[in-house]
Amino acid sequence: MRAFQSFFLGGFECSTHRLRNGKRLDLVRATKHDEFAVKDFRLLQRHGIYSAREGLRWYLIETRPYRFNFSSARAILDAACETDTQVIWDLWHYGWPDDIDIFSPQFISRFVAFSCAAAEHLTEKIEAPLICPINEISFFSWAGGDAGILNPFAQGRGNKMKRQLVRASIESIRAMRQLNPRIRFFHIDPMINVIARDLTPESVAASNDYHRSQFEAYDMITGRQAPELGGQEDFVDFVGVNYYIHNQWTYPGEGGSMIVPSDPRYRHVRDLLQENFDHHSKPLFVAETGIEDETRPAWLRYVCNEVFAAIANGVPVQGVCLYPIVNHPGWEDDRHCYNGLFDYADDWGDREAFEPLAIELARQQRFAEAIDAGEPFVDRRETDVSALDWAAHLMEERTDDSRTAESAAS
Repeated sequence: MRAFQSFFLGGFECSTHRLRNGKRLDLVRATKHDEFAVKDFRLLQRHGIYSAREGLRWYLIETRPYRFNFSSARAILDAACETDTQVIWDLWHYGWPDDIDIFSPQFISRFVAFSCAAAEHLTEKIEAPLICPINEISFFSWAGGDAGILNPFAQGRGNKMKRQLVRASIESIRAMRQLNPRIRFFHIDPMINVIARDLTPESVAASNDYHRSQFEAYDMITGRQAPELGGQEDFVDFVGVNYYIHNQWTYPGEGGSMIVPSDPRYRHVRDLLQENFDHHSKPLFVAETGIEDETRPAWLRYVCNEVFAAIANGVPVQGVCLYPIVNHPGWEDDRHCYNGLFDYADDWGDREAFEPLAIELARQQRFAEAIDAGEPFVDRRETDVSALDWAAHLMEERTDDSRTAESAAS
């Protein structure tokens, strides 16, 4: 039985964290998705997409401690119900109210209270909500706790951050499940591959540890690791893996460490999906994938063929989420990021589709339907992966440039 109403999902960028210069991001507002949610969902459906990823904006919902106002979520929730769009709701997508120290015990108590209020609000409209309590624990623990890239810009506190977010997830899942046992919970984290640049025993051991770290948050939430945190195996129903072209690199991860798709050391997505399923033993889906500019159709073609290969090998991949589904302003530099299926909305809420990607999506939907109908998988391998290398380096360069500009502006 399929987990989603369509094999392909659309993910609406919903980050709400603060930048180093103090600016609060709100990608839902910036893309006008909150204003045109009904039109957006109907647009997805015209392209065969009936399931989506969304985020509740905690900083707007709880402007005073323990006082919750869901008016900022009403338009999107009502639109999902009106259009019969199935939604996975992120409760935390990098942002939180300004008065909370993320490392403090108060963060956990406040997040649990917010989660319970959110679960009650969603349950008023949806019998069995789909919820991801905290998006990308592993990435954020590195970016916000070790690398000093995201708020709170800490360094050397990644493990503490990870345990804090895991504890918040565990406590919120336990509390929400008491309110509504029908809620289904998602754990979503990046799917990565890390190998040693230098084949010394020390480097190989360190790179293997780094590679396995992608599973730590899940293992804590399910009680396989750090049982003192209170995790349980049934706290996760589905696993989402986020995969982008820069998700493979050599340890220790300094400049020039990215492994591009044409590199013989590059592990293909089918193998990474198999590894993730072998570890998690839960149904999974590609929760985020995408790329910028003209390479979008080629990337989707590559990822889908890999996903279909994994399915043929017995991996229960439930779907692929195009993320983001609409173009959005860059986090640090506000540049127009051409990474979605649809562009910015005009004054009437109409969005132009990127036709080459729309055509490729329709093609991949036909392949997905054939596989679902029991037809044998055809390993097409149509994408010249060396052509993706340039896009990979461009993405890396843009990321570095935007972070440098944001740091300088602060």
